[in-house]
Amino acid sequence: MSEHPMQRTLVLLKPDAVRRGLVGAILSRFEQRGLRIVALEQRVIDGAQADRHYAEHVERDFYPPLRDFVTSGPLVALVLEGDSAIEVVRGINGATDGRKAAPGTIRGDLSLSNRENLVHGSDSPESAEREIAIWFPGL
Repeated sequence: MSEHPMQRTLVLLKPDAVRRGLVGAILSRFEQRGLRIVALEQRVIDGAQADRHYAEHVERDFYPPLRDFVTSGPLVALVLEGDSAIEVVRGINGATDGRKAAPGTIRGDLSLSNRENLVHGSDSPESAEREIAIWFPGL
């Protein structure tokens, strides 16, 4: 039994990543670490999809602007698979606030915002399972 389980995680390249032409650069960071793309699709989501994805935040004060942002244009949704994928992706992404994220991370290198922070990665196995089911039913 491996100490580090093979995992799948949901990643979103948010509308700012697509708008800024960073999709390829961001995807390459995940692939260079050895994570495998299991599913990938560019789409524009509506408010209902945003509400399902961010269910735990819908009542929070910061949510309405986040909802507006995530529905503002195309994003790329993908499922990555690999050894400890959830933790690895979160490390590659960096701290949520791009102003505080470490250099060498996606947000630390490419973002100066807390909301427009380029990427989302599931934060736990339970979240990954729930989020993958929302974005890629039947996977």
